[in-house]
Formats: sequence, C-alpha cells, structure tokens
Amino acid sequence: MAEDQRLANLLFGQANINLKQIEQILGVHIASKGSELHISGDDHQVSLAKRLLEELYGLLKADYPLYPPDIDYAIRILSADGKARLKDIFLDTVCISARKKIISPKSLAQKSYIDAIRHNEIVFGIGPAGTGKTYLAMAMAVSFLLKKEVARIVLVRPAVEAGEKLGFLPGDIAEKVNPYLRPLYDALFDMLDYERGQMLIEKGVIEVAPLAFMRGRTLNDAFVILDEAQNTTAEQMKMFLTRLGFGSRAVITGDITQIDLPTGRKSGLKEAAEILQGIKGIHFNFFSDRDVVRHPIVQAIVKAYDRDRIRKSEVPASEGDIEHYDRQD
Repeated sequence: MAEDQRLANLLFGQANINLKQIEQILGVHIASKGSELHISGDDHQVSLAKRLLEELYGLLKADYPLYPPDIDYAIRILSADGKARLKDIFLDTVCISARKKIISPKSLAQKSYIDAIRHNEIVFGIGPAGTGKTYLAMAMAVSFLLKKEVARIVLVRPAVEAGEKLGFLPGDIAEKVNPYLRPLYDALFDMLDYERGQMLIEKGVIEVAPLAFMRGRTLNDAFVILDEAQNTTAEQMKMFLTRLGFGSRAVITGDITQIDLPTGRKSGLKEAAEILQGIKGIHFNFFSDRDVVRHPIVQAIVKAYDRDRIRKSEVPASEGDIEHYDRQD
C-alpha cells in the first residue's frame, strides 16, 4: 500500500501496534508483508479500514506525528462521515503549546467549533466533559493574542457553590474564588509556559476573574471565555453578553447536564440556547459523547450517565438536546 517503507513503518507502528489497534476497534484482520497489507472481514468494515489507512498515510506524508489516540479519533470521524478528509481536520493547527504539542481538532464537531470561532463574534460550545470545549477556546484565544488580533484575554467563570459554601472557605474573596478559576489557569499554562503566562497576567494582558467582577465593564479588543456557563443565571448571562465591546469576541462553554444552580433557577446557558438562535454573528456548536477526546473510559462514563438520565426521565440527555437544537439551526 505505501510506497515509502519509512512511512509504512510509521503507519503500521512498532510491532504492528497501530494495525492491531485498528483490528480490535473495527473487527477486521490485517496481514502485512513488507509495505503491503491485506484486510479481511465484514465488507463495510474492510472498506472503512482501507479508507482509514489511506487517510492516516496522508497525514504521515504531511509530517503529522501520529499517536495511538489519533487512530481512535480518526475512526470516529470516518465512521460518522465517510467523505471526511483527515488532513482538513488534523492539520488545522490552532496553536503549538509550551511543550511543543500541536493543538488541532480531533473530531468533526471540534473542527466546526474552531471554524465558528474564527468567523463569529460569539460562539457557544455546549456538551459533556472531555470534548475540548474550554481547551480549544483557550488555544484559539492564545492564537488570537499572539497574532495581535486582540489586545488581551479575559477568562471568566461563575463561582457557584457546589457542595461547599463560599463563606466557610478560608481567605479573602480572591482566595475563596481561586479554586473555581483553577481549570482556566491549568489550560492557560498548558498553552504558555508558566513564567510567560504569569508575566502576562501581572501585566493585565491576561485576566482571570469570577463572573461577578464583569458587571459594569465594557470589554474592547478582547478574547473573552466564559467557562462553566451552565451555572450562570439568566440575568448573569445577559449581563455577560452585553459586556462585549468593539473588536472583541466571546466563547461561552458549558454542559447543560451538569447544572449546580439552586432548584428553580433556570440556567442562563439553556435560556441563551433557546432565544439567541438565528442571530447573525452568534453560533451554537453542540458536542456529544462521540466527541470526548480524553481517556476512552471518560466517553464510557458520559454514555452511562446519559443512559441513566434517559431511564429516570429527569432531563433530556445531551444527544437529545443536540438534536433539538440542531433542528433550529
């Protein structure tokens, strides 16, 4: 199959580990001889395996460093859309992290998400944990800052009491809310090394703040990320969205199945998804368990909770919500 033996070796993996991974996931048998492959099994799965190997070879030919998780992501992509081109997705580099890791989309939904951020003033990323909503938004924010398309980054999170009362936590208000902002710092310092990130924070180029601190402000020339937006009230969401000034853009992320607001309080994220559809410059991007890019067990956990939610008929499952909103797009 591969005319270049070096690329064939990379494609097959050490001791054919990549081929074994494909065999296990697709339920096919792959025999290799030199740079040639013979695939047997169900016709549909054989066809998918051939397309997968051709697409992965194309990535390697373009100098993309192939890792085992990429094979899993690639299979999900091609299973969902047989006409998808992996080059268009995996080679769409958002930025390169402090550890020289190439950050790029790993699913069709992630590709749609970063394209939407490039072309819209306000983008909502809604879906379960592990789908890259916040991480990719942060990568895009850093990319915009480094290209001088914005002058600063503002990272915002609601400080919702989930199990512990803020009043019982030690320290002043800044120390009380800092644990809620920690995930944003973690993502930031993955994009920029700690020293550089800290320097930009000290200079005010990057600001990390609780949502309550946004009231009364106008944010110009900024890339603003509101994380965990399912825990905003309707009033807070409206307040946040109206902070956006000239030359700015906002990304709002959240999981509407993980709302920690008191009973009877409607999530500002859910309300926004209902009333802001169809406005030019505002885009809604929905993720499902198929887009989880963490350890495979995380995807299994998300699916299990969705099944249990359906069984209990408490609230719509994430995929059901996605279908509901997709019909409105």
